[in-house]
Amino acid sequence: MEPAAPSSDSESLPRRNFMAAASSVLIGSFVALTPLVTGIAFFLNPLLKRRANFKGSDGEGFFDIAKLSDLPDDGTPLRFVLRADKVDAWNEFKDQTIGTVYLRKMPGDQVIAFNDTCPHLGCKVEYQEGHQSFLCPCHASAFKLDGEPTNKIPPRGLDHLECKTDSQGQVWVKYQEFQCGVAKQEAV
Repeated sequence: MEPAAPSSDSESLPRRNFMAAASSVLIGSFVALTPLVTGIAFFLNPLLKRRANFKGSDGEGFFDIAKLSDLPDDGTPLRFVLRADKVDAWNEFKDQTIGTVYLRKMPGDQVIAFNDTCPHLGCKVEYQEGHQSFLCPCHASAFKLDGEPTNKIPPRGLDHLECKTDSQGQVWVKYQEFQCGVAKQEAV
């Protein structure tokens, strides 16, 4: 029987060196990648948010458009331009036109709102006072005062928008744009 060879520290030294080196690489990678990943996330954060945001709306996305007293009692539609500050990624654009809407005051101080974009191909409809109707000048799409089409050109009626009136008589509208050329009202 051979006597057991004395254990030497030289055999366990490579194992210790490997563990120390592996730990150093792991800790060093964590220390280096943490600020890098955080910086990339900070840089890309505005791009990951909604494409465009508008200042000036309430918490639900409604914009102050007009006073109820500004609308004619006979239901004649009036066009209003919606303007707000647009925030897109890192930029802020002051006083930009978001869109235009028609408001009609109905009996009982109820208000209805229409997007003034024709659902056929996206032209702006005009109120024809003499005919008490809306007409699209591009392709002759025509609509009644309630927004329903009067001919077969548009695929649907004018797009209704949500609106509300507060206790001070301010009319608020939730502006949206919709897909043109389709029968179903789909927000874009």
